[in-house]
Amino acid sequence: MIGEKLSVFAYAALLALSASVTAVEVDVEFSAEAVQIAPQRQLMKTQIYVSKQAVRTESDVNQQKYIEIVFPKEGRRVILIPQQKSYMEQREIPAKSPMMVDKKNVSPCEGVPNTRCRKLGTEKISGRQAEKWEISTQRDGRTVSSLHWIDVDRRMPLREMFGDGTISELKILQQEKLNGRSTEKWQLTVTKSDGQSRQSLQWFDPALKISTREELPGGYVRELRNIKVAKQPEHLFTIPAGYQRMEVPAAGGNPGGMPQKR
Repeated sequence: MIGEKLSVFAYAALLALSASVTAVEVDVEFSAEAVQIAPQRQLMKTQIYVSKQAVRTESDVNQQKYIEIVFPKEGRRVILIPQQKSYMEQREIPAKSPMMVDKKNVSPCEGVPNTRCRKLGTEKISGRQAEKWEISTQRDGRTVSSLHWIDVDRRMPLREMFGDGTISELKILQQEKLNGRSTEKWQLTVTKSDGQSRQSLQWFDPALKISTREELPGGYVRELRNIKVAKQPEHLFTIPAGYQRMEVPAAGGNPGGMPQKR
């Protein structure tokens, strides 16, 4: 759960910080501003609203406003285009990945197709209690296995060992105040089989159960600012009256990628 538009691509990158919200069971509803800082690029911002049923994001893309509403439990995603008073709806959301489980004694493979998890026991990693799991998945007709040590309390992978020799290790550094909220500062180190490694920093908010800041290699920063804990209005997660449904464009089937009205 802790991990790694100006243009449409940049918009997708910005949403990566808030996407982890859909991976956990939300206990606390809140709103926030998601910010991405990249070297020699303009600051990017997205407003997000998180309820117990859905996550809403609002962004300006190429001078046009886009609103996305994701319903994780329903497997449904709605995109609103206010300028056109139209919307698109998708019923198939990509399956989650292993490790995206925030409950104890639940297999990290739950809900993940073609993947098998086997619990090997419990060990201490950097002084923290962790469940050791072997995860096997089918890839190109062969079985690929990896080992993962998941923190019992935080449900985060403290150590991961992959078949290609890559090892990732996550360790807590200290408690720290961030934007007026109590957080835990963690350091992630990923080491390749050739010995090359890279590090990133992450600030985990225990009350929200998500990472609210990430400092990535190369000077990239993603952060949630102006976090306001409050019950979110239901109308934020509904399709406004008078909006017309549009077909989701097929890949390569519509020049310009513009959706077609139904």
